[in-house]
Parts: sequence; structure tokens; C-alpha cells
Amino acid sequence: MATFLISIVVIALALLALSGLRVVQQYERGVIFVLGRLLGAKGPGLFWVPPFISRMVKVDLRIVTLTVPPQEIITRDNVTVRVTAVVYFYVVNPTSAVVNVVDFIQATSQIGQTTLRNVLGQSELDELLSQRNKINQQLQAIIDEHTERWGVKVTAVEVKDIELPATMQRAMAKQAEAEREKRAKIIHAEGELQASTQLAQAAGIIGSQPSALQLRYLQTLTEIAAEKNSTIVFPLPMDVRQPILENFRRASERDRVPNKDIRESPPIPAAPL
Repeated sequence: MATFLISIVVIALALLALSGLRVVQQYERGVIFVLGRLLGAKGPGLFWVPPFISRMVKVDLRIVTLTVPPQEIITRDNVTVRVTAVVYFYVVNPTSAVVNVVDFIQATSQIGQTTLRNVLGQSELDELLSQRNKINQQLQAIIDEHTERWGVKVTAVEVKDIELPATMQRAMAKQAEAEREKRAKIIHAEGELQASTQLAQAAGIIGSQPSALQLRYLQTLTEIAAEKNSTIVFPLPMDVRQPILENFRRASERDRVPNKDIRESPPIPAAPL
């Protein structure tokens, strides 16, 4: 009978000892409370805690990807936008994550929403669209400052999507189209300026060499003849027309001079009666 009782006691003690065994994964830590008093964080692996009087809370140390729900935000220039963001964080102090906050994931989500509204509400629409990296860094610094006492480290905050009203999208499309037309006109004007400068230099070089002008004239005639036109306008260069016109002018002057020099002959005296 005594042996039976001893066996029962041994089995009970063995079950009691086994009930105190805990297993924690490599990416987890177990925060131990004994009679409500914090004992500390243990793990990973197998360890023993006093049964019935202790409680263990497992904390995941892996990076958590938290999607911030879409937020309606009014920017500083009074534009209503709908913004979604993603927060990346992980637990660096399991004890603080259990003791200092009820639910660190929910708390991080709420502080992310609040910070997103505050920061983006102080920015203009152009800043949201063009300086997203700067805004992401500002959000990460503010959220990480709030979650530090919870044992949570925020590694990155990314503004995922900015949804604009339809009217604002049309206005921005018109603005972009006007900007492209402005650049096209400026580029065209710059091209005209450069072309006129080059033409002026070419005209000066060709004008100083009459043979170059003749070669350019012949080249133009070759290009016209290659087009197989039915009618060809044959222009004469100024240096070719000038001698011809000069000869005509001199000939006309010679023709006019004798007419001017003709004198009337003296009247013939009448014969005496």
C-alpha cells in the first residue's frame, strides 16, 4: 500500500513538473509573471516555470506590416485627398511591449493614423506628390518617438497611395498639358534663334566669296531638278543680274543723250525781192 501511494505521489510530482515546461520559438520571447509579479522574458527554446502560479505571454519579434486604413485628409492648400500608408515595425523589448501597453499593435495603428493626419494636413498637395521620401522620414521619426516606450521600433513608414478628386485630376492634367506646350514653344524659339545665328554666319561667309555663292546656286538648281517638277522657276542671282541691268542702263542713257543734244538749225533768210 505504501508503495502504491509513493508511486502516485511520484507520478503527481512528475505531471506537476511537466506542466511547468514551456517552449518558445526562435522568433518569440516569453514574458513570465509569477503571482502577478514580472519575472522577465525567456526564450527561445525549452524552459520551466512554476506551474499554477505563473503566466507566460508570448511576444513575436518578427517585423509586422501594418496597413493604416484610408484617411480623409485636408491639405494646407484646402485639397481633400484620401491617403493610405504602411507601417513596418518590430518589438525590441518584449517586457515593455507587454507591461507598458495593452495591445502594442493596436496602439501603433492608432498613433500611425493620428500622425498621418497631422503631418499630411500641414503639407501642400505639391509636397505630397513630389517630396514623398521626406514625408515618409518625418512620419517614421514621429511614430518611432511615440512607440519607443512600448518597446517597439518603427523601421519605415511608406505613403502607399494618394487618391485625388476627379476635378483635381482634370485640373492637374490641364496644367501638365499647358506646361508641355510652354516647353515646346520655348524649345522652338530657341531653335529659331540658333538657326538664325547660323544662317547669319553662313550668309557672311558666302557673301565674302562669290564662288561659294555660285556653288550654292548650282546646288539649289540640282535639288530642284531632282524633284521632277513640271515647272521650274529659274532665279538669277544678284551678281549675275547686276551686270546685265547695268548694261541696259548704260545703253538707255546713250540713246537719250543724242535726243537731248539735237539743236534746231537756224532759219534760212528770205531772198531779197
